[in-house]
Amino acid sequence: MWSRITLTTLTLLAISCKDTVVAVDPLEQVLTSENPLIKNVMDHLREHEVQIRYTQIDRRNDSIFFTDFDFQVDAEAYFYPASTAKFPAAVAALEKLNEIDSLDLNTPFYIEGDSVETTFAKCISEIFAVSDNAANNRLVEFLGQDDLNTRIARKGVTPIRIAHRLSAPNGDDVTTKPLVIYLNDSTTAVTQPIINTPAKPLLLKRIKKGRGFYADDSLVLEPFDFSLKNYFPIQAQSALLKRIIFPEAFPKEKRFDLSPEQHQFLFEAMNTLPPKLGYDPVEFYDSYVKFFMFGDSTDPTPEHIKIYNKVGYAYGTLTDCAYIQDTKNQVDFMIVATILVNSDGIFNDDAYEYDDVGIPFLAQLGRELYQYELQRKR
Repeated sequence: MWSRITLTTLTLLAISCKDTVVAVDPLEQVLTSENPLIKNVMDHLREHEVQIRYTQIDRRNDSIFFTDFDFQVDAEAYFYPASTAKFPAAVAALEKLNEIDSLDLNTPFYIEGDSVETTFAKCISEIFAVSDNAANNRLVEFLGQDDLNTRIARKGVTPIRIAHRLSAPNGDDVTTKPLVIYLNDSTTAVTQPIINTPAKPLLLKRIKKGRGFYADDSLVLEPFDFSLKNYFPIQAQSALLKRIIFPEAFPKEKRFDLSPEQHQFLFEAMNTLPPKLGYDPVEFYDSYVKFFMFGDSTDPTPEHIKIYNKVGYAYGTLTDCAYIQDTKNQVDFMIVATILVNSDGIFNDDAYEYDDVGIPFLAQLGRELYQYELQRKR
């Protein structure tokens, strides 16, 4: 049942003068919990395709140290990243804005053929607060897939392949739509379409999933092929999160080219709860897009616990990429995890166990790792 759990920064072995003592792996300890929200998943591990990276954060003088504990993390074992792909789109868009003197976060624009006027700041805020698909797709039109992927990969965040927009007609179109940008009250500029490289099929394990799928209201009894979909595995999500939360821990060439104001804006956007942006607190409750610790509850979240994250959920796959900070107890750590909840093996039927299995598992995983962190010696 168990995949080997690896520690990527520090060794697990503590050697005494008399014998060798193997330290307890906290992620293994949590995943052997008897709590049914954890145990029910671990007892059916194969069907859930779980991957987890838990990162401890330590500080010595002015330095940051990361210790990664992995469970079944494998960049060759595909999972659909869903809306976690919006995180790199937001970062890349901010970096591109820095290169264009006439644009900034608050520049108004709209996509040619679309009636919605917005700003780059609003798009990024909507991406994190409620995981808005249209906001993400507007940033993809601004960037183009090739530029988005190049910007992220050249900072050492790999592997990544963003190939398509989300929940959009012709989402994999390689040619972007022009942006109509308001330079001032009376002047607009229209960007040129960007022609991108067509996506090549991914050659990965588990790239075909399940036993069937719906297409045009018809059931097709063959595995669903994800080979032309977006690809953003656990290692890359963790690498991006670390660079955004702790840029000072990386050499300059591996940091994203964001201004201090942009970095602060992004940091705040990742934590902002939907009601603070004016969304209905009943429909868009605090944990609407924050699965770890609070995802299985609609109650208000404690003010001293801040979660800076991006979730994804589609095709029965739930993923959360999060930095969790307890300002009262001076505790912080990271989790990136994914789980598949599709017991009937049919895709596009909207019959997924998000609320019954997936989100409760991620919530309890977060709670148990948080409890471990409260007791951990630093």
